[in-house]
Amino acid sequence: MALILDKIPDSTLPVSGSALRFPVNNIFCVGRNYADHAVEMGGDPDREPPFFFIKPPFAILADDAPMTYPKFTSDLHHEVELVVAMGDDGIFGYAVGVDMTRRDLQGEAKDKSRPWEAGKSFVHAAPCGAIQPNASVLNEAPIELSINGEVRQSGNVNQMIWKIPEIIDRLSELFALGPGDLIYTGTPAGVGPVEVGDKVDASVAGLPSLSFKVHS
Repeated sequence: MALILDKIPDSTLPVSGSALRFPVNNIFCVGRNYADHAVEMGGDPDREPPFFFIKPPFAILADDAPMTYPKFTSDLHHEVELVVAMGDDGIFGYAVGVDMTRRDLQGEAKDKSRPWEAGKSFVHAAPCGAIQPNASVLNEAPIELSINGEVRQSGNVNQMIWKIPEIIDRLSELFALGPGDLIYTGTPAGVGPVEVGDKVDASVAGLPSLSFKVHS
């Protein structure tokens, strides 16, 4: 099939223990899926129906690649998350990711009842480590993020309000969830600002770690 435009290169992530790459399709993110984070963001920690937002594939930043501080913000925040990678027959594996947020733009959009896209979707808005193949459900693992060696976020994925099978079921009802999709499953409390020059390290126990430095 001939295309009228050159095909844009796909975003991909490394697969741990393999020379193959994981092609990134859609990036789905779950909002306020840890009770302590819901409280710190002014929300209700009770089990309300999950809500989602989407980041584009160009938001991916692989491990150890430099991150460019995005334009139009002076309040860039980190949110460490367990990432589920979907394969042909369900879960392919897991990674650690960081949902980067232009918090000032997100806050302005909320105040004006506008969409969040400018606050959540930009180049390097979705750093993600290598994917560890594992088709089973990951129910428990410490999760942590540090900046310049200082721990800022610490929790356990067992604290998620909506568990992985429930998230997948709900996403499948609302969207066309399929192979190549990534699911950022929410973040524990402790989100905060990232500055130019900061070194960010994120981890979920048992998965390849994620590191990146923020440049101007």
